[in-house]
Amino acid sequence: MKLTIEKAIYGGAGLARIPAEDAAAAGKAVFVPGALPGEVVEARITEQKRSFATAELVQVLKPSLQRIAPLCPHFSQCGGCHYQQADYAAQLEMKTAILRETLERSGLRELPPMVVHGAATPEQAWQYRNRIRLHGTRGGRGPTFGYKERASSRVLPVTECRVAAPLLWRAATELLQLTEELQQANALLRSCNEIELFCDAEGTQVQASLFLAAAERDLVAVFQEMCAAWQQTAPQLTGAGLYAPQGTARKREEPAMRQVTNWGTGTLTYAVGGLQYRVTRGAFFQVNRHRIAELLQLVTQGRKGALAWDLYAGAGLFSCALASSFEQVVAVEIASPANKDLAHNLAQTSRATAHTVVAATTLEFLTGQAKSKHRQRPQLVVLDPPRAGLGAEVCRLLAQAEAPQLVYVSCDPATLARDLAALVESGYQLQQVHLVDLFPQTFHLETVVTLTRR
Repeated sequence: MKLTIEKAIYGGAGLARIPAEDAAAAGKAVFVPGALPGEVVEARITEQKRSFATAELVQVLKPSLQRIAPLCPHFSQCGGCHYQQADYAAQLEMKTAILRETLERSGLRELPPMVVHGAATPEQAWQYRNRIRLHGTRGGRGPTFGYKERASSRVLPVTECRVAAPLLWRAATELLQLTEELQQANALLRSCNEIELFCDAEGTQVQASLFLAAAERDLVAVFQEMCAAWQQTAPQLTGAGLYAPQGTARKREEPAMRQVTNWGTGTLTYAVGGLQYRVTRGAFFQVNRHRIAELLQLVTQGRKGALAWDLYAGAGLFSCALASSFEQVVAVEIASPANKDLAHNLAQTSRATAHTVVAATTLEFLTGQAKSKHRQRPQLVVLDPPRAGLGAEVCRLLAQAEAPQLVYVSCDPATLARDLAALVESGYQLQQVHLVDLFPQTFHLETVVTLTRR
């Protein structure tokens, strides 16, 4: 059917309405991946729900002036990128509109002016990812790795990735080349479901994780030989780990992974804003190697006081910067090995003995603080939760802590809007909203929001 795209929605699709000619479904929302606001398209319905339909783009009848030719030959098939068909200014416009509408729909009507932080140069909108995860395919003469197809669990073999750091793609290419030279490497990689590669900002160090589909014997020596040969062609490789599933307690859960063997070191050093961070292979760290310093500055610059809490602290990106301007930093992180990196990194800062690392969930920490007779009120709380956000109970306990200032870093506008509405209801007001484009060419966006207590 012929559709006019009204706007972009979170997830990478354009939203249209079924035209009036179809009396039975007139006005029903249709989501069309790949279509841009203002375009007239021909689309084919692929899935019908009660309140909306999903369609595939057949032809653009009237293109947007901001439509461009995508750079990657895998675009539209690969599920990694969603906006390569839009020029970069259009990408920022779509993300800004999506964020603003999402916040307003949660009841946050009086929004401060939104500051948009896009890529500083055209080049920084590409080759920015410091981490990639490649999925393996079965069959064929040799192992093949790629990304998941769009809206599918199938693996799409890829020959290039325009958003990955060049070093990562070179390292992946060199690894696959080994399979043509080492028969044992071929057998090992054919046993792997996934390969994850992580590099530092400068492209001087690479860490690799190889995940076996099943526990297999006699692969340790093969892995060690393969990594030694791999480093000969990829000298930036400093360490690698081989992991195998060890079962799971519940059905339909992802199996827990154990490290079978290790080659080289298990960490790399990541430099951001004049600070050095130890990051263990597999630990979370912000993904955009071009923009981490700006994100760090937005969250921490100009903030000082006696006590700061850094909740969901990860490896300590924000904690270590705050350590120079706060007398005491309490950093909370439950995940391992990130909490071990956090303790190491915070120990390298000024007044290291005054700072504390708490290995607990944020909910456990805040619950303990609420019950404590000796609790101190922090001047600042930094929050960088996973995609699921804070949740109602954490928001309630934060309100009880009565910190004068909160800085909320979010990678999901829907959970951010939900949490901000709860925090505003409890006595906070929005002071600043920053959209930080850490994920060019995709629908994903990062938001930094500052709140002050009324």
